[in-house]
Amino acid sequence: MANKILFINQEIYPYVPKSEMSNMGRDLSNKMQEEGYEIRTFMPKWGNINERRGQLHEVIRLSGMNLIIDDTDHPLIIKVASIPQTRLQVYFIDNDDFFMKRQMACDESGKEYEDNGERAIFFARGVLETVKKLRWAPDIIHCQGWMAAIVPIYIKLAYNNEPTFSNTKIVTSVFKDELKDFLGHNFKKSIELRNISAETMKEYKDDFDFTELGKLAIDYSDAVIEAEENANAALLQYAIEKNKEILRYSPDNYIENYKLLYDKVLQNK
Repeated sequence: MANKILFINQEIYPYVPKSEMSNMGRDLSNKMQEEGYEIRTFMPKWGNINERRGQLHEVIRLSGMNLIIDDTDHPLIIKVASIPQTRLQVYFIDNDDFFMKRQMACDESGKEYEDNGERAIFFARGVLETVKKLRWAPDIIHCQGWMAAIVPIYIKLAYNNEPTFSNTKIVTSVFKDELKDFLGHNFKKSIELRNISAETMKEYKDDFDFTELGKLAIDYSDAVIEAEENANAALLQYAIEKNKEILRYSPDNYIENYKLLYDKVLQNK
């Protein structure tokens, strides 16, 4: 039976402009599917995505759930599309408050959204609740980008007793991208869920920023990938200090190297 990999991406080309991350979001999922892995792929439905051009449509049977974040209900909307000239299907997490008519990390003037932390929390929970509805249990979850950085702690502490995720391993990729501002004054409170409490979060700074978010992802990951040249050096050093399994930047034959890492992680189940 083929191993199952859930790719949780911040960016996927052609839905957002080309970048190292968006190209990887597309190519890695596609190539791993061609290698025989069973995959599912998710990304946020950013407001700058052209739904008509991308042929996105809502999946009614998966939509309709409300997620409570910081005591506020936020309806979860799931959309799906297929990337042309591939067999790759992408699920999109959408919500009127967090994504519709809003750009990615920054607004049109270049100012970062003050609720980026809550947006990432909603995205993480939206993906995991949707995967549960699909009744599809991933062997590995591969997280790419700051929007996916909350997934590892949720898998390890909040969803660890769910049959869908009880044996799931986590791989996190480190890129150059980073946020400049704090993730909202109430981020540490908003992230609380089930076994995740104020006590869990006390070792992290109250002024929760991109570096703290990266540390949080690494702490609860089984392996870390240096995904591009000049990836965030501070986070890679942190992963080394935490004795994490690390795959260094390897542009040549990277698919084979990723497969070897996946196999190594799975052997530690």
